Amino acid sequence: MRVLIVGGHGREHALAWRLAQDPSVSALFVAPGNPGAAAIATCLPVGLDDLDSLVAAAQAVTADLVVIGPEGPLVAGLADRLRDVGIACFGPSAAAARLEGSKRFMKEIAARAGIPTARFGAFTDADAARAFLDEMAPPYVIKADGLAAGKGVSLLANRWEADAEIVSMLSGKFGAQSAQIVIEEFLAGEELSLFALCDGKTARLLGAAQDHKRAFDGDQGPNTGGMGAYAPAPIATAALQAQAMSGIVQPALDAMAAQGAPFVGVLFAGLMATPAGPKLIEFNCRFGDPECQTLMPLIEGDLARVLYHGATGTLDEAPPLTLRAGASLCVVLAAQGYPDRPKTGGAIAGLAQAAADDKVQVFHAGTKMEDGVLRACGGRVLNICAQGDDLAAARARAYAAIDLIDWPDGFYRRDIGWRALTASSDGVA
Repeated sequence: MRVLIVGGHGREHALAWRLAQDPSVSALFVAPGNPGAAAIATCLPVGLDDLDSLVAAAQAVTADLVVIGPEGPLVAGLADRLRDVGIACFGPSAAAARLEGSKRFMKEIAARAGIPTARFGAFTDADAARAFLDEMAPPYVIKADGLAAGKGVSLLANRWEADAEIVSMLSGKFGAQSAQIVIEEFLAGEELSLFALCDGKTARLLGAAQDHKRAFDGDQGPNTGGMGAYAPAPIATAALQAQAMSGIVQPALDAMAAQGAPFVGVLFAGLMATPAGPKLIEFNCRFGDPECQTLMPLIEGDLARVLYHGATGTLDEAPPLTLRAGASLCVVLAAQGYPDRPKTGGAIAGLAQAAADDKVQVFHAGTKMEDGVLRACGGRVLNICAQGDDLAAARARAYAAIDLIDWPDGFYRRDIGWRALTASSDGVA
């Protein structure tokens, strides 16, 4: 099977690394890819916003399957375009990708399907939004309705900050993506990322992970696209995952099918584990980043074959996938100044030494080769993943690998996995 992965960051490098191991894959391409992916696949220099060229590239390499990584091309309709020319695509249509493309749409689907989630209101008028806040208790949760690269959520302790954020978002903080905002009731508990492979009618649990959104240790600093993740998470019990699949994922899948927009691809459910059971925070229409990098090394089985069955509506006929025993942990190395003004252009060295351990993977998220030198060209630049018999061993291996990397312009959190490790030390299973 000839497979094309669309995307160029750490998630897509991790997908390429994993699919390259599958016996069903005879040729692997990544568009546009990055220097890390280029070591294991053929990279095609095509921009993610150039749908015509992406479709033409899939046709040129005679792709049997296209796996779309980022949400942008999905919301723009790349999956529809590929299916129109007869290419199997693991990724939702533009209509189904609205589950991520519009938080208001996602909340309305949840309400229609009876999915447990926070009370909400959607607004384009600041006065109406402030009036809704009068009914809420702090902390206040304010979200851009559209795509904002994982940074469109504000959690604010004070009313004056919330009022100012309403004005900022509606005035163009995220351009057209925040022309409408969603205000939600705050949910207390532990967050969890759950991933289900879907073919429009059937959903199969892939796995779950916990990530770290804040930029700095101790969950301090601004929200980011994610600074690290780990799996398994103690909170993700088999019972909780089963409850989420039956009470959140499958009802959403049924509701989308009933609406004439069956969901094909990865349904990423951001959950809050509460005493009353899991509640939905949001849906995303693709693999999480960096959760994908964390989970890929744990997956056993022919993943490419399963994704093909998902793309062709036959997931119930797909071979099994399992998660191997042990733990996996990912640490994101970001450029100083991220997420606001990352410092780019710095030289990076030592990656071969860092990846010398066969239980360590170095995934490129924002790098470029320039005159034979690897340089940073993004905010989140490298993902260092490691596995171990338990989370403590995986974490120790990841940070030991990071110590071998020479990149003065980078920073990273030193406490990835703290919640699970604290629970373990307290004797919590």
